[in-house]
Amino acid sequence: MVSSILLFSITSFLLIIVPGPDTAVITRNTIVHQKSGGFKTLMGTLLAISVHTIAAIVGLSAIIMQSAMAFMIFKYVGAIYLVYLGIKALLSMRSKEESLGEKIPNRAQGKQKSLMTQGFLANILNPKVAIFFLTFLPQFINPQTETLMTFFVLGAVYLLIKFAWFTLYIYVINLVRVWMRKEVIKKAMDGLTGAIFIIFGLRLALEEPK
Repeated sequence: MVSSILLFSITSFLLIIVPGPDTAVITRNTIVHQKSGGFKTLMGTLLAISVHTIAAIVGLSAIIMQSAMAFMIFKYVGAIYLVYLGIKALLSMRSKEESLGEKIPNRAQGKQKSLMTQGFLANILNPKVAIFFLTFLPQFINPQTETLMTFFVLGAVYLLIKFAWFTLYIYVINLVRVWMRKEVIKKAMDGLTGAIFIIFGLRLALEEPK
């Protein structure tokens, strides 16, 4: 059991540090709203991961993956949301107020209310996350042990690793955010994250059920 958890932890860490939609949205919200914005987005991400873990345990994800219609709805809603975030980021390149950032604290404070929702939706609407938990977790479970408890333990370990990595990531991004908030850098980051969101959204839309 201990060796399985160790192997699971190492594999999970390697998968978590690979940039994805959650990395892009946490990066942008940390730059715009400082550490608090990054952590609110991270909390939404962790909540979505918790839902996916529980869904995998009770078999909801399996039902979604076996139903072509459910998969298609799930997939396209997630793809549309990612493309929406991408277009929104690209449009912000034209907004002078977005580049000024800290000069408009009231507007920024209002936007922070939706940051957790952004992190949550970017993950909960991604069927690849459901597929991940359905196909990845069982590889580290011994059928002779208590499968349900092992699922919960592995899910908790994954959440802790993701939290630890992105906590460090948010602090690092926050340290360089002053430089990254310069107008030229800010617009470049908006363009890059916008393109990443759109690319991930299009890839998600083209994903076929396994």
